[in-house]
Amino acid sequence: MGPTTPICETAYAKINLALHVRRRREDGYHELETLFAFVDAGDGLSAVAAPRDELIQLGEFGAQLDDPAGNIVMQALAALPRPQPWAVTLEKNLPVAAGLGGGSADAGALFRLVERECGLPDDWHERAAALGADVPACVRSQACLGRGTGTELEPVENDLAGTPVLLVNPRLPLATGPVFKAWDGLDRGAMPSGSAGEIARTGRNDLEAPAIALCPQIADVLAALRQTGAWLVRMSGSGATCFALYDDPARRDAARASLPAQWWQLAGALR
Repeated sequence: MGPTTPICETAYAKINLALHVRRRREDGYHELETLFAFVDAGDGLSAVAAPRDELIQLGEFGAQLDDPAGNIVMQALAALPRPQPWAVTLEKNLPVAAGLGGGSADAGALFRLVERECGLPDDWHERAAALGADVPACVRSQACLGRGTGTELEPVENDLAGTPVLLVNPRLPLATGPVFKAWDGLDRGAMPSGSAGEIARTGRNDLEAPAIALCPQIADVLAALRQTGAWLVRMSGSGATCFALYDDPARRDAARASLPAQWWQLAGALR
């Protein structure tokens, strides 16, 4: 049987504390080294047993999504065996095409709901990777290292759990494909080793420059965040969202209050 009363899960926002692009692969993808981290807030999912699988999209950014039938949540539903169909409600709080793995986070939350109710198949990692490169990391939503296209996951010492974080997006969508295409192809070296904090401090995001070339407002967001007392400011993923890490919540909240009101913002803590 499926859940007779709604079960709920948060789709935690993903950020790349570091993202090193090493080379273009023959299959068209890029060889990556990245440090995934997750914020303790994001989209909301709820599910209940229904006559057929369906998706209802709500929230600030729900109207920006494509037809529900093609949404990655529906693809995840189709990929996971369950005794009964589900009706899923998605509250889309994260901006779309924002470097936060929003769709992947939604799919990851769906995997966790299925796991809670009836367990995941042994090959869940392969099923997740078939939906998108960020989905396997988003299923667990814990800090980890990603290699290959991002699907080869390794544990990392997470000394950043609880760190106050501020996410800021200039409310401009930026598709991943064009940013990777604009990357200059230079291998700037491997991601450093160490704890999450050590990697974050000494790593970089190789997509920051090509993203700024396509969306100059990212540079404005980064410049503003660098004036707020954060100990790390960087763009996440392929943009356009940027993040800032702080020593205490009060400094993060003061930073949030100082930024332009028209920018999308999310204050939270790293998981």
